[in-house]
Amino acid sequence: MKKSNLLPILCSVLILQFCQKKEVENQEVVSEPVQEEWVELFNGKDLTGWIPKIHHHETGDNFANTFRVVDGMIEVNYDGYDKFENRFGHLFYEKPFSSYQLTWMYRFTDQFMEDAPSYTYRNSGVMFHSQAPETILKEQDWPISVEWQMYAQEEEGVPRPTGNMCSPGTDVEFEGKIDPRHCINSSGPTFQWNEWVKADLIVYKDSIVHHLVNGDTVLTYKFPQIGGGTANRFDPAIKVDGTPLKSGYIGLQSEGQGVLFKDIKIKELK
Repeated sequence: MKKSNLLPILCSVLILQFCQKKEVENQEVVSEPVQEEWVELFNGKDLTGWIPKIHHHETGDNFANTFRVVDGMIEVNYDGYDKFENRFGHLFYEKPFSSYQLTWMYRFTDQFMEDAPSYTYRNSGVMFHSQAPETILKEQDWPISVEWQMYAQEEEGVPRPTGNMCSPGTDVEFEGKIDPRHCINSSGPTFQWNEWVKADLIVYKDSIVHHLVNGDTVLTYKFPQIGGGTANRFDPAIKVDGTPLKSGYIGLQSEGQGVLFKDIKIKELK
C-alpha cells in the first residue's frame, strides 16, 4: 500500500477514537446515582432508634404505648386510650435522610377510635422530609412534612386509592405548578383493610418524588417546599414558606386507626 493512502486511514482511526471517548464521557454524565446497600431501620425487637411525638404530649412520650413491637412488627394500638382526643402521633426515625428509596409493608387492623375524625378511618401514612421531632411543639398537631398516604377501602365498590400525597405545612409542584390541594390522589389501586401492601418512596432531595405501590409508580411530583396550611400551632421560626425541603425525618403515623408496619428498609442514593 502506498504511504499516501495511509493518511486518510489514520485520520479516520483518530476521529473514531475521539468519538468513542466523548460517548463514554457523556454516559458518565447521565449515569444513575450511586446506590448504597439496603439498611434495616427497624430491628424487629424494639423501638431503638425511633422517637415518638404525639399531639398534646412532649417529644419522646409514647403515650399509652401507642407505638409498640408485636411479632416483629411495629403496631399502632390504642388499647390504652379512653378517648382519642386528637392525639395524632408520629414515630420518627432518629436520623434525617435526603436522597433515598424507602420501602415498607403495611396493613390496617380492625381497631378504630370512634372519636377520631371520620377521615382517619382506614387511613394512615408515612411522613418524610419532616422537621426534626424535637422542634415539634407540644400542641402542634402535624409535623411540617410531606406524607405518603396509606388508604384502604371504606365503602364497597367505591375506589379509594392508596399512595396519595398530603402536605401538612408544605407545598409540592404537580403537573407543572404548585398544587393548592392538601392531598393529591394517586393512580393506585384500592385494597381491603386486611391486605398487606408493599409501599416504596423514592426521593431525590428537593427535586422529584415517586410513590410506588406493589412495585408500580402511582404518583410523581416535584419540588417539595415549606408552605401551605393544615399544620397548626407550630414554631414560626421553623415554617419559613418557600424553603426547599432537601432532607428531613421519616415518621410513621398514628391518627386513630390501628395499623401494622414491617420490613422497613432504606437505600440511600448518592
